[in-house]
Amino acid sequence: MLDYPALAALLGVTPSAISQRVRGLEERIGAILIIRGQPCTPTALGSRLCAHADRVHLLEVDLAPLLPEADAGHAPTLRIAVNADSLATWFPDAVAGFSRDSRTLLDLVLDDESHTAARLRAGEVLAAVTADPEPAQGCRTIPLGAMRYAACASPAFLARYFPGGITAATLASAPHLRFDRRDTLQARWAMAAHGASLAGPTHFVPSAHAFLDLALAGLGWGLHPLALAAAHLAAGRLVELPPAQRLDVALYWTVARLHAAPLRRLTRDVAAAARRHLA
Repeated sequence: MLDYPALAALLGVTPSAISQRVRGLEERIGAILIIRGQPCTPTALGSRLCAHADRVHLLEVDLAPLLPEADAGHAPTLRIAVNADSLATWFPDAVAGFSRDSRTLLDLVLDDESHTAARLRAGEVLAAVTADPEPAQGCRTIPLGAMRYAACASPAFLARYFPGGITAATLASAPHLRFDRRDTLQARWAMAAHGASLAGPTHFVPSAHAFLDLALAGLGWGLHPLALAAAHLAAGRLVELPPAQRLDVALYWTVARLHAAPLRRLTRDVAAAARRHLA
């Protein structure tokens, strides 16, 4: 989204000057780049052009130390796609190390690990934590390890919905949690562990920590990163659903083949953090 007044203040010009520059660029390219409104939003081509400008700026930052009179300007930004469970567990360790050694800023885009790679292929981001092992064109893919999940519920939930134990029928009809409509982890576990097709009430909870909080509150069962659930399991606040079968989701780091030092440093720190935290 674009805010012309804020952008004008940043550049020290008037909002009308910004509008004229954008219109001039559109006339030169022969395509609409901005959808006018409140707020303004970029078109698909406008987004690609912004991504291209970000890549060029990254390369300029690398070059600046070699040119005494050059000014690197504002800090570059790396736009990265990452899944919510990684962001809630191991990924902050990676970016904490990166931020200590770099003035580069991060723009993190949340998406399901099965769909983050699509953002990379569309040119929306420069790198992604993804479950897709296939490299995108112009990118390289690095295996990170596996995020381990446990199927959990509160003791009260188990007593209410599975008083005689878990069967395919009782599991299929019990309330469960899903992150969003693309989240298939619960369905995969139910089929693998009990041969059950889920048909019960579904709570959609698009937050890793809220997902855990609602399981603790007894609203439903769900698959939780073991890194988040382990302390609650040890304390008895959560119980694993029999047969305590864990589910591993392999993760990969797919990154643009761009010879920019910030991207190389982030790749190094992501790989190191993954080695410390992932299975």
